[in-house]
Amino acid sequence: MNQSPGENEYPDRMRIAILGTRGIPARYGGFETFAEELATRLVERGHEVTVYCRSKNYPYTEESYKGVRLIVLPTIRQKYLDTVVHTFLSVLHSSFQDFDVLLVCNAANSLFCFLPRLFGKKVLLNVDGIERQRRKWGPLGKAWYLMGEMFSTIFPNGIITDARVIQHYYLTRYRKKSLMIPYGAKTGRVASTCFLKQHGLKEDGYFLYVSRLEPENNADLVIQAFEDVETEHKLVIVGDAPYAKDYKRKLMETKDPRIIFTGYVFGQGYLELHSHAFCYIHATEVGGTHPALLDGMSLGRCVLANGTLENVEVLGGGGILYKKNDLHDLRERIRWILKHPEKRENLSQKAKERIGSFYTWDRVADQYEEAMGEGSGC
Repeated sequence: MNQSPGENEYPDRMRIAILGTRGIPARYGGFETFAEELATRLVERGHEVTVYCRSKNYPYTEESYKGVRLIVLPTIRQKYLDTVVHTFLSVLHSSFQDFDVLLVCNAANSLFCFLPRLFGKKVLLNVDGIERQRRKWGPLGKAWYLMGEMFSTIFPNGIITDARVIQHYYLTRYRKKSLMIPYGAKTGRVASTCFLKQHGLKEDGYFLYVSRLEPENNADLVIQAFEDVETEHKLVIVGDAPYAKDYKRKLMETKDPRIIFTGYVFGQGYLELHSHAFCYIHATEVGGTHPALLDGMSLGRCVLANGTLENVEVLGGGGILYKKNDLHDLRERIRWILKHPEKRENLSQKAKERIGSFYTWDRVADQYEEAMGEGSGC
């Protein structure tokens, strides 16, 4: 039997599909960043990787990205249907392809994990955080996510959690063991300031907030706190959300000229913003490990984070915490940082050391590659 050069060079090559995200290159949020960082690294290691992408919000027109094959399928762009419709079509399509392993993202998609297993494929599910706690979901959405949590423990070969807090949740609530693999961080500050100049920003002259503009990510709390602080620094709000128009409109009603909304920012502009921020504010209250928080720790000088168990776990002493969702405490912490700028370098060093020990993308890729290659699942 003749083997291709690729088979000789990579005898342990796997054919891997990543489903449940909006696609790559990343243009939306944490799952998309994760898919891009993981997929490209697995390709570099000799594996064949395919990422399924959503047609409705996917501007990239090439058939591959950095060696990753892209398959674009339709969806219904509606809050309750967008993810599940696209993932169902992706699972259906992938079940008839020659993939060895499917990595499905989001517990909401767990119901579909049984189908590819009927075709003999290994299925791993990254459950993300406890998504039913997000305020954007009504009773139907919360019920679907609760059902998704339960099916997560049944249909895939194994589940992956991205924080010890979430791992403990599945173990205590469902008595289900999971493999904990966090996300990684971008590394290496950049010196360029082109994006900053385009938006009238100066190095060390702004606080940075990065997240989807949804209620549980508390951009409104950050804005309210900042409005009451006397400073010439600006507040840069990076992010957007397709299904939170009313919430976004309220955010942008601020009269404070120091507050700048950029929409989504990726690539060099994103790196510049983190690299030159006076402080990064992370205000999320739902989810596991957030890539933007890791990037703030790796690229920035100081992180101020909402005091959730997940954020406490990630920071590990490498930043400043404010009481969970406490407007007054957040405001006072911002004032404290402004009065003690010399403390930032010490916090920055601690954060970088923690990133290097636990949260590099290469380390993440190592763990996923091992999990995918194990015959027995997680």
